[in-house]
Amino acid sequence: MATNTNTNMTTSVSTTTSVNAGLRAGTSANTGAEEAPAAGTAVGTGADPAGGSPRLDLAKTAPKVFRALIGFDTAAREGLDPALVELIQIRASHLNHCAYCLHLHTNDARRAGESEDRLHMVPVWREARHFFTDRERAALALTEAVTLVADGGVPDDVYARAAEVFDDRELAHVLALILTINTWNRVALATAKVAGTDPR
Repeated sequence: MATNTNTNMTTSVSTTTSVNAGLRAGTSANTGAEEAPAAGTAVGTGADPAGGSPRLDLAKTAPKVFRALIGFDTAAREGLDPALVELIQIRASHLNHCAYCLHLHTNDARRAGESEDRLHMVPVWREARHFFTDRERAALALTEAVTLVADGGVPDDVYARAAEVFDDRELAHVLALILTINTWNRVALATAKVAGTDPR
């Protein structure tokens, strides 16, 4: 029987909603207050990976859009187990090759009590099924299908399995969370956020 080794993860929904706030350059994820970036740092705007000009900061140039994304993220994770939230965000970030979000979410998961064993097994969860619960496996499969939707849509069996282990409300929130992390990944990649520069 699969065992969730992380029942001690007690991070509240309100706390975990700050996870993606690090995408707002020079902003405290905990308070939302603007902070002046340290001199000479590139955290504020994101560096072009090709070495070109710095890229825009979405939070500063389109604050209403950014606040809407924060609201979507907050609403999506409502009522979900914090351990499940991080697993979904980590797996999508793997698939999207988003180093910034992967670094951020694995560190958040560790701080919330996630084990190193499980973090290492996320990319190969099918071969390490005993590390994850039925619900986590169903969510990971759905995360992969939705993230890679252009490769063949969301298969009926993947959706049906998720619908078996989550009630309708939970499934709606899992799906919404998958959509939000895919959006955050694309924001980070498009604006060239650098892994390890989250101000938290």
